[in-house]
Amino acid sequence: MPSDPPPTPWRFPAADALDDDDLVAIGADLEPGTLLAAYRSGLFPMPSGRRGDPVYWFSPDPRGVLPLDGLRVSRSLRRSARELEVRVDTAFAEVVAACADPRREGAWIDRDIRAAYTRLHELGWAHSVEAWRGDRLVGGLYGVAIGGLFAGESMFHRETDASKVALVGLVALLRDEHADERLLDVQWQTPHLASLGVVEVPRPAYLVRLATALDLPLPAAFSG
Repeated sequence: MPSDPPPTPWRFPAADALDDDDLVAIGADLEPGTLLAAYRSGLFPMPSGRRGDPVYWFSPDPRGVLPLDGLRVSRSLRRSARELEVRVDTAFAEVVAACADPRREGAWIDRDIRAAYTRLHELGWAHSVEAWRGDRLVGGLYGVAIGGLFAGESMFHRETDASKVALVGLVALLRDEHADERLLDVQWQTPHLASLGVVEVPRPAYLVRLATALDLPLPAAFSG
């Protein structure tokens, strides 16, 4: 089971009282207790992209969510899923490093984010779902699991469909007896994610679903 870190000294704004701006707070830190408090409040961090800036905290309205029964799996993706092996937490640092590759378009993961989520992983809160071809990591994703919430952070691929195979694997891990109440959060809907079945949920509805999800047990794959 995950280990509880010291509680955060910071207080986040109540997400249900915010205006419609996605950026809702600036400052605080990236300690494990702060990150967990943020996710439980419906927030997540991203760097501003400017060296020396404080942490930016977001609570998008609307929020991108993937219904576990709504994942769209094409014929070619099914074929790729049969060819690749899905593993959990065997290469967390490598997955985060690949997601943070500065050569990627829109790369945003900096050294501080990598270090923060590595600490969360060591405590049992952050996880990677990986796609392997033999002994070669070809795709994956990572995120934070708290109760019935899985907050996806980033994904990458080195082969066609490999990141999608990891997503298929994640959905399979979450589809247990609590699947109807689990929450797979992807932050924002993009055209690519929409093609996979991601929908937009208004912030108030997301917070209601989040409160329910947080009371659920962890999926077996992430409970240790």
